[in-house]
Amino acid sequence: MSQESPESFDAWVGRTDESADQVTQAPIRLMQATLDAASACALPPDLPPLWHWLYFLPGERQSNIGPDGHPKRGGFLPPISLPRRMWAGGRLQFLRPPAVGERVRRVSLIKSVQTKDGRSGRLVFVTVQHKISDTQGAVIHEEQDIVYRDAPAPGAPAPQPTAAPTDEQFGRTVTPDPVLLMRYSALTFNGHRIHYDRPYAMQEEGYPGLVVHGPLIATLLMEELRRAHPGRAIRGFEFKAVSPLFDTAPFSVNGKLEGNTARLWARGPQGQLAMQASADIE
Repeated sequence: MSQESPESFDAWVGRTDESADQVTQAPIRLMQATLDAASACALPPDLPPLWHWLYFLPGERQSNIGPDGHPKRGGFLPPISLPRRMWAGGRLQFLRPPAVGERVRRVSLIKSVQTKDGRSGRLVFVTVQHKISDTQGAVIHEEQDIVYRDAPAPGAPAPQPTAAPTDEQFGRTVTPDPVLLMRYSALTFNGHRIHYDRPYAMQEEGYPGLVVHGPLIATLLMEELRRAHPGRAIRGFEFKAVSPLFDTAPFSVNGKLEGNTARLWARGPQGQLAMQASADIE
């Protein structure tokens, strides 16, 4: 087990990074196709919520990629040696949508690094703050929670799952397959091998199949909310990954409107809670 201490990463807190991009049409069109949108040829005038994840993509050289498909440890994020890394959740404010064609800028800040002991061993949580603006000013404020953890010990019992709610007002079933996961990986330039390399995912990281991306699940929840309530503006969103989903069985994305708050969740094939989320809407 790695022995990182909180003091090891104090120097990374407060680090910043800046990047620029343009809200071009091609990623939007390809995302519509990936999500099987009926109007894939009709581009929206503004960027839909969460689709900013298609931009500001990392561009590490191939020689700087580690064995898991991620960039080698270090750089902007601290060089945490725990073998498993995942995007565990986040919180977003949508101030206004950037228009397609707009130039955008993102300023990123490492807000905190915290070490904890969990049921599966040592955990390190890194919170990254992003502020995105266009030529008119701020458009999106976001915090991302990234967690690093040990691989489970051989023969260790799986964590007891949490039952997902069953009182949804709207929802649909999603059938993940390797093509869907590959297309989303390509759209977000995500080289993490657990999403497309089955032998690696199963033999090296011990998963029962390919892992469905957390941001993809969050996007599917958001899209189901937009489908069920197309006239409502989404001002805030937060989500937390609870248990992983795999390409071995369908899952569902569900929601329930409670006033100006939408409660959202992904339910796995055994009825387990995979992701919980909420959205503030107008």
